[in-house]
Amino acid sequence: MGAGLLVASVVSVLVAGEGLLAMLTIQDILAFIAPAVAAMAIFYYKPFHAICLDRGPGWTAIVVVILFYIISLPAMNWLVELNKSMSLPSWMSGIEQAMIQAEEAAAETTKQLLDFQSIGMLIACIFVVGFMAGLSEEMLFRGALLRTMQDSRLGTHAAVWISAIIFSAIHMQFYGFVPRMLLGVWLGYLLVWTRSLWPPIIAHTLNNATVVVMTFLSNRGFIPEGYGDHLGLPSPGSLPWLAIASLIASVALAVWAHHHFNISSQETQSSTNSLPTN
Repeated sequence: MGAGLLVASVVSVLVAGEGLLAMLTIQDILAFIAPAVAAMAIFYYKPFHAICLDRGPGWTAIVVVILFYIISLPAMNWLVELNKSMSLPSWMSGIEQAMIQAEEAAAETTKQLLDFQSIGMLIACIFVVGFMAGLSEEMLFRGALLRTMQDSRLGTHAAVWISAIIFSAIHMQFYGFVPRMLLGVWLGYLLVWTRSLWPPIIAHTLNNATVVVMTFLSNRGFIPEGYGDHLGLPSPGSLPWLAIASLIASVALAVWAHHHFNISSQETQSSTNSLPTN
């Protein structure tokens, strides 16, 4: 009974107000999930196997995802600020102005979407902005696009980077392009190393859901607005030591994850090959 009331509450929130969450859900299904499933069904005999949805993440991958998010936060904040400070040549001022307007429009939409204080809206936003966005975008950009390119003549590394560039470009936010691209690279290698789409989905969901929760706490007055966004940013005239340490630690964790998952994969293959056959 309690679970039913919770679901009913979330559904009622989805269709309330301006309907932004409902529109986002429909967009996730029609623009990301449906094309991904359709494309993989056309090119692969077992689409959900090809998209790597039929294999669980494993606890090690989940822990790595959470640790990487925490460790990399100062470095990502620093990269976001560096990207924001970029400017185009004067002869491209028209393009730059259009980019600024697009950024402001996106920021306004996000502000409207996350301008809430109710628990019901928090749950709905975590589901839609967190999980649904993470699931749908990972199914398209990592599951379908990266996997298809990986099986082509491009190879794994090119597939990871090209899919990350497209992933960042499709958001149409120039002043967040570099950090979002690097996030896409991390998500891509997570898929390659673990051979499961669920670690990238979890990482994507964690990233988005954290923004939702932090905004909710800010709206309720529990934390200052933008809390956490300045972690790792240096004071004027000083070096970003925390961001540099965060970057080094993030790379070290990524290298360890690569090594660990490669060994686990080799051990699994060796165990499978050693099974007796009839």
